[in-house]
Amino acid sequence: MTEPQVPAPDPAAALAAAVPPGPAAAQDFGSAAPRRRRRGPVVTVAAVVVAAALAAGLAVWAPWNQPPVLRPAGLAAGPATAGSISFRWSPPATGPLPDKYLILAGGRTAGSVAGTAMSYRQAGLTPASSYRYRVVAVRGGQRSPQPAALPVSTVPPPLSQARLQGSWEVYVKNICGAPGSRNGTLVWAFTPACAAGACDVIVRVTEGKHTYKMTLTRTGAVYEGRAVVTVVRCGTPGNTIPDPGTLRYRVRATAAAGQDHAWAATSLAGTLVGTLRHVSSGAFYCPASTFKATLTGTPA
Repeated sequence: MTEPQVPAPDPAAALAAAVPPGPAAAQDFGSAAPRRRRRGPVVTVAAVVVAAALAAGLAVWAPWNQPPVLRPAGLAAGPATAGSISFRWSPPATGPLPDKYLILAGGRTAGSVAGTAMSYRQAGLTPASSYRYRVVAVRGGQRSPQPAALPVSTVPPPLSQARLQGSWEVYVKNICGAPGSRNGTLVWAFTPACAAGACDVIVRVTEGKHTYKMTLTRTGAVYEGRAVVTVVRCGTPGNTIPDPGTLRYRVRATAAAGQDHAWAATSLAGTLVGTLRHVSSGAFYCPASTFKATLTGTPA
């Protein structure tokens, strides 16, 4: 009896049987790697597109992305008075209207107006004085650049409105003198009867050791007043008697300037006419006489 022949093992079949079945066994390792490398660029491009779209949306919506605040244009002076000035301007050339305008003078804020306003008036200023103003637009807390300063001036009033005030030195020059009269300087202290402007004044006059008061009444540009005094003596040294006299003053301002919101006189001119009575004692007498003098004065 002949035994059946067993075929010899196949090495290739044995190797195939050793590899586990499933998808991994059929995977093509040579083509898998390139597919993974292609996915990376696709994801990156998509992310860039999304980011760009978000950035564009934020640029449109973002509340902090506001147009710049431009300065107002066409700043020009307007009507002025002795105590006030005015000026005007145009809104910024582009962009929304400002919330308000700041008015600057001397580096400080003098006032403000609404963003719809296009003019400003400042009162309570000193006559015949110069000022410089700037207008700055404000929107959302942001200020525009400052424009060039605008020079403006208040109007000088007429001399008839000049105010006499303060201490003065008044020079008296005799042009028709009484016996013993001489030239000299008086000290005048003016106290106006009003809080502002030109009006009557009370004058305290000091002449050496003598002092007297009088009221000067204002009529237009002229101030007039009189005083009864005993500054003159009749007699000889060591033996004199009072010689009462009446002094009549007439003065007017000859120049003025703006000072602390007032139109103040800075020089004056006028006349003085004095009349002395006839007086006598048992030993001597002095006849009645009249003297005249010119007056010129400036603040002390």
